[in-house]
Amino acid sequence: MIIDRNLRRFIVYAEDSVLEALRRISDNRCRIIFLLTESGRLEGVLTDGDLRRWLVSQPSVNLSIPAKTISNKDFVFAFSDDPQSSILGLFNDRVTHVPIVDRQMHLSGVAYLQADGILIGPHRIADELPAFIVAEIGNNHNGDLDLCRKLIDAAAWAGADCAKFQMRNLGSLYRSAAQADDPSEDLGSQYTLDLLSRFNLSKEALFAAFDHCHSRNIIPLCTPWDAESVAALEEYGMPAYKVASADLTNIDLLRRVAQTRKPILLSTGMSTDKEIREAVSELRACGARFVLLHCNSTYPAPFRDINLRYMERLRGIGQCPVGYSGHERGYNVAVAAVAQGARVIEKHLTLDRSMEGNDHKVSLLPAEFAAMVKAIREVEQALGSAGERKLTQGEIMNREVLAKSLIAARDIAAGEIITSDSIDVKSPGRGLQPNHRNRLMGRPAIRPIRRGDFFYPSDLGEKGAAPRQYRFRRPWGVPVRYHDHQEILSRVTPDFLEYHLSYKDLDIALGDYFDRPLDTGLVVHAPELFAHDHILDLCSPDEAYRLRSIEEMRRVIAVTRALQGFHRRTQRPLIVTNLGGFTDEEPLSTAEREKRYELLQDSLGRLDASGVEIIAQTMPPFPWHFGGQRLHNLFVDPQEIVEFCLSTMNFRICLDISHSKLACNHFKWSFGRFVATVAPYIAHLHIVDARGVDGEGLQIGEGDVDFAALADQLDQLAPHASFIPEIWQGHKNAGEGFWIALDRLEQFF
Repeated sequence: MIIDRNLRRFIVYAEDSVLEALRRISDNRCRIIFLLTESGRLEGVLTDGDLRRWLVSQPSVNLSIPAKTISNKDFVFAFSDDPQSSILGLFNDRVTHVPIVDRQMHLSGVAYLQADGILIGPHRIADELPAFIVAEIGNNHNGDLDLCRKLIDAAAWAGADCAKFQMRNLGSLYRSAAQADDPSEDLGSQYTLDLLSRFNLSKEALFAAFDHCHSRNIIPLCTPWDAESVAALEEYGMPAYKVASADLTNIDLLRRVAQTRKPILLSTGMSTDKEIREAVSELRACGARFVLLHCNSTYPAPFRDINLRYMERLRGIGQCPVGYSGHERGYNVAVAAVAQGARVIEKHLTLDRSMEGNDHKVSLLPAEFAAMVKAIREVEQALGSAGERKLTQGEIMNREVLAKSLIAARDIAAGEIITSDSIDVKSPGRGLQPNHRNRLMGRPAIRPIRRGDFFYPSDLGEKGAAPRQYRFRRPWGVPVRYHDHQEILSRVTPDFLEYHLSYKDLDIALGDYFDRPLDTGLVVHAPELFAHDHILDLCSPDEAYRLRSIEEMRRVIAVTRALQGFHRRTQRPLIVTNLGGFTDEEPLSTAEREKRYELLQDSLGRLDASGVEIIAQTMPPFPWHFGGQRLHNLFVDPQEIVEFCLSTMNFRICLDISHSKLACNHFKWSFGRFVATVAPYIAHLHIVDARGVDGEGLQIGEGDVDFAALADQLDQLAPHASFIPEIWQGHKNAGEGFWIALDRLEQFF
């Protein structure tokens, strides 16, 4: 939706004559004007339809009467502070322009749908949506329908949204009746006519190609080069039309295409600013919805002549979405065009660049086209938003590790005034950032602070959270490390502790932290990272890597058995682990995932898990691994999880709510159905919120999870599964994040 603040072309004064109104409505080509009082208040609306109806109803026409006498006083309008969603709801087949007014009815803008309302099949062309990618087949089928079908298959495989063709009635299109051997034709025309006469597909063959597009779930579009072709394509039912650069000045053809009331993609190669403006005016006069495609009509186009920056000027000329139709070699320019705002990309596709015809030489091969589509989609993700900058999940994690914090330079007693010499700046960034130093100085300490402790927001007087006695319907615990488990138990009495181990913890003497058995249960979370950047992967196709992972898992099992001796309530402790299956570049295919699951079964079979139970943590598609993002493949899909559990005797899982919600968001699965599918195999829960496709570890209530619905499901389907709140950095400030989460979860679980 565009809200146009340049009102001059839209307005006349209420006392101006009907003749003046008629002139203005003719000039602006928008088929509507707004009548203002001398003080700028909106008094009426007048459309070209209103004018026509008035003219035919008059026995004698007097064009000198005030325009206000025939204007519509009962018009649709919106206030300037109305939300865009409300304004969008006002548009329909009758209302194409909505005046925007202040509370005193002064006109401040005109809203219309030129930019947002272009729909081609299921694809909407708009600024915030993925680019519409067109595979231009044109005449690269060389007159062979079988080759045409293969090109369509290649376009669908490569990820194009659309396959586009060209249709010509050669007999009526060329002055020589398409006779390539006409000696009066120029050399270039003779060459083109010779190709077209041999490569032109019949109407029936093109219709068969269009049908094949539908069978491959790709939209067929076509460029008509003459009125006869428009009629034929209307007979088939084209959803939209492409008009070639060569016909930008062909007003008759533009009008004929516009009369179909279908969206138009108009290329602007070989055209001047003046000619483009004239074409735009004609399309507006016809009420057409259109996209202007920047184009350099040279085959191949030299990079120096492409001038992508012109797209911004083109957007202003058309007041419409813009795109790019490229004839240069390669696809880097097309990807750059998307970064410059192109919402449509058109590139030629061939199976063999050595085939006869100019277009083949500037076409992409299927693998190149697929690489272009992938690059475009990556760039679109990277473009993001121009709104306020927010930290990404990966940045938050790295900020914790790499940034600095305010820490106590000495012991500070409760009530003592915090001074400059009692504050130091050190890494990591787990506490208050250094820019809060001045806010901290001069405040009394609200707690005893030991030298080296972090300062937190609660030290600035912001409300914190403290542990208390909680009541849940299922066993619950708290994540801990060796060094803080005693402090946690001194403040709260969970049913169990879940030890999140680092690889360094595997070498620690437990006697340094445990001097007697504890009256609590035990769960262990295995490390993901081991020495020398080894990330646990029990299904790696690299045999040496997998064997090392098996050995590391044996060490985790041994430590768990030793820990079990200090935790009286658990006879067979759970070991939660990410069992592997990550990739760096591309997700695995179904067949490749099946092989990884087989390797995992083999690895588990090599482990002596007596006295413990290894359970797989469900995973998100885009997990964060120590400051960077990877792709994950196993224990993401609910049906695959069930199949693995069934094929691996008594195997169970830890359902990580955040991870699996992210998977559902990405794949557009029902989260409720996901939980119901895996529920029979849930042994343990990590309960935490999530947002989008990679926002994991969020505080309860700050993401997309409906915890009331989740709790009802789990009460019915997995009532005995234990849980912890696994809030990212929840252990900071003496576990404050966990206490907030438990407070919020108590009402549900």
